[in-house]
Amino acid sequence: MLKSPKPQQQPNSDDGFEAPTPLTTQGTETQFQLIWRAFKAHKLAMISLAVLSLLYLVAIFAEFLAPNDPYAVNARYTYAPPQELHFIDHDETGGWSIRPHVLGYKVEVDPIALRRTYVMDESTKYYIHFLPETHEVNMWGLFPTKRHLFDVDGRREVLFLLGTDRLGRDVLSRLIYGARVTLSIGLAGILLSLVLGVIIGGVSGFYGGWIDNLIQRVIEFIRSIPPIPLWMGFSAALPRDWTPLQNYFVITVILSLVGWTELARVVRSRFLSLKSEDYIAAAKLDGVSDSRIIVRHMLPAFTSHIIATATLAIPGMILAESSLSFIGLGLQSPVISWGVLLQEGQNLRALADAPWLLWPGAAIVITILAMNFLGDGMRDAADPYGSND
Repeated sequence: MLKSPKPQQQPNSDDGFEAPTPLTTQGTETQFQLIWRAFKAHKLAMISLAVLSLLYLVAIFAEFLAPNDPYAVNARYTYAPPQELHFIDHDETGGWSIRPHVLGYKVEVDPIALRRTYVMDESTKYYIHFLPETHEVNMWGLFPTKRHLFDVDGRREVLFLLGTDRLGRDVLSRLIYGARVTLSIGLAGILLSLVLGVIIGGVSGFYGGWIDNLIQRVIEFIRSIPPIPLWMGFSAALPRDWTPLQNYFVITVILSLVGWTELARVVRSRFLSLKSEDYIAAAKLDGVSDSRIIVRHMLPAFTSHIIATATLAIPGMILAESSLSFIGLGLQSPVISWGVLLQEGQNLRALADAPWLLWPGAAIVITILAMNFLGDGMRDAADPYGSND
């Protein structure tokens, strides 16, 4: 009986044994890939990322997206209710077609209260057109344009999808423009806080000793000051003849000077735990400078934690700006922010007869929730090696 020959071994060393198969890097992942994979598993964080991306796109393209001039006053439509958007158009013969439109307003007077009210006029339809040329705006302050995303034929002032305020100004357009100020002040404020927190917290944790004690006492002093009196003092110190841009810059700086303490404590605690590591000691023995150790060896070890902490701090900046503007200590008209818009809802008339003026409050709530969920997802993904995947 013939036997099948045994497979011959291909020795690749002098002793005749086959060398083991070398390891490949095909199945490895970088730190960013690990963090992104863990982040994608957080469903609320992914939804929040999509919501925030949409909000910031609205803020960036505010001039193009706003259907009306946010500063235009129209006394004929004060406290006009929102117009319902209809998609199906019925003609006189009973047929129908898909044509987005809104109904016009008809004014009626209450015979008892003698108060003017608005009702929808079924006989008046205004059809919506996309990419029309209407009022001129200065896009990003760089070039003028009359092109907008949508508008209605005929008179522009009849398109109030979210109603109007006490001066007849379009709430939707003002809400879109307000997103730019409110969302940008959160990012600008947290960038300044990030710089201050990383530098001061890093110095405190890296050097320790009397420097650490001094910085921690300063942080405790700042955190012990009640925020409302502090904001009132800063607001009273601002000159009344400053431009809205100057007020915006100063409010951002004020929020940053108050908000850097929490991030500084996070950075300090991480530096205290990292400076006793062997690779930090080896870098010191090798003669590496302190600045290079901090920038090249310590900060990259917890960059993801810093990003997560900064993301969770942005809602505090937005709430602070909105609160200051709401109580009259922050940005003021003619600047448009969500906090400034909420001032319209301070009187009983707005709460009773014009609840649509509270839309900026709903926008703030949605933004804060989305940022908190995003920060939670980034914080959970910051330690991908600790996951169960």
